Amino acid sequence: MTQKVINTAIVGFGLSGKVFHAPFLHVHEGFSIKKIVERHKQESKAIYPYVEIVKDFKDILNDPDNELVVICTPNTVHYQMVKETLIAGKHVVIEKPFTPTTNEADELIELAKSINLKIFVYHNRRWDGDFLTIQKLIKSGALGNIKEYEVHFDRYKPNLVKNAWRDEPLAGGGILFDLGSHLIDQALVLFGKPHSIQADIQSQRKGCKVDDYFELQLLYDKLKVILKAGMLVKDPGPRFILHGLLGSFIKYGIDPQEEELRQGRFPTGENWGIEDPDIWGMVTIDYQDMDIHGNIETEAGCYQEFYNNVYDVLVNGAEMVVKPHEAKNVIKMIELAFKSSKNKSEVKIDF
Repeated sequence: MTQKVINTAIVGFGLSGKVFHAPFLHVHEGFSIKKIVERHKQESKAIYPYVEIVKDFKDILNDPDNELVVICTPNTVHYQMVKETLIAGKHVVIEKPFTPTTNEADELIELAKSINLKIFVYHNRRWDGDFLTIQKLIKSGALGNIKEYEVHFDRYKPNLVKNAWRDEPLAGGGILFDLGSHLIDQALVLFGKPHSIQADIQSQRKGCKVDDYFELQLLYDKLKVILKAGMLVKDPGPRFILHGLLGSFIKYGIDPQEEELRQGRFPTGENWGIEDPDIWGMVTIDYQDMDIHGNIETEAGCYQEFYNNVYDVLVNGAEMVVKPHEAKNVIKMIELAFKSSKNKSEVKIDF
C-alpha cells in the first residue's frame, strides 16, 4: 500500500525554517517539501536541491498542490499569514507563539474549525529530553507530591542584535513571547491551569526596548511554579529544580537537539537526541529513613514526534498533541503576566 505524501511549503528560511522545520520534513517519508519562500536568498537550495524557491507568499497560497504550509516568520505577521493560508484552503503549522493576542488566536481557531482545517502550533519543547524525563519522574511518584517547580531558560547576550525584530517594540517581541511561551506551555502540560499569576518583567540591557528578563510565579493551591529567563546570565545555574514531599530533582544543561540541528545534522539514527551523561539530573529521595542520591538518565529528545503527530492527524485522523486552544492559553498567560508586572500585583487566571 502506497503511503500518502503531504505536499508541503515552508515560508521563511531563517533559524526557524532552516533548523527546526525543514530537517524533520525532509527525513519524514510522509512529507514532500515542494516550495520554500526565500525573498532575498537561496540558501535552502544548497541543502534541498529538489525544492523550488519562490519569492512571494502568494505563490504558496495559489498553488493547489500544496496541502500544508509551515509559517516560520516573525511573530508580528503570524495572525495575517495563518488567516490567509486557511482562507486558501490549506492546513497550517505555525511557529510559537501562536499569535500576539488571544483575540487573534480565537478568531483563527474558529476560522479553521468552520472550514475543517487544522492549525498546528510548534511547541516543540514538549519533546525536550529533560522535560520528558520530568514528566516520567512526576508520574512515577518518586518525589511525592510536588510542592515547588522551578525552570530557567537563561542566556548571555549583553549586546542587542542590530535590526533584530525581537528587540523592537512590536507585537510578539521580547523574551517572554520568545522563551517564556515554551516554559509556560510545559508548566500547563505538567500541572494544568493555576489559580493566579504574579510576574516581574524587565528590560535590563542598555537600550533595550522590550522585555529581556522575566520571573513568573504560577500559583496553585499546594504548588508554586517559578519560570525565569534572562539575557544577562553569564554562569547558568540549574535548568530544572523540583522539590516534593519525598525528595528533590536538580538538572543542569539543555536538550542537545537544537545544537545538533544548528550544526547541520539531520534528525535520524539511534543516537539522535541523546544527552551527555555528565548533565543527567540528580535525584535525592527520602526512602525509609535513607537518603538515596543518584543520577537519572535523560530520556532521548524527539522533536520529530511533532511532525509524526501532524501526519497522523491529517492522514489517520489521530488526536492533536498540541491543541490550538492550549497554544491560545499560553498567549493568555503572557497577557496576564504583563498585566501583573505592570500593576505589581497578583492576577487571577480567568480562562
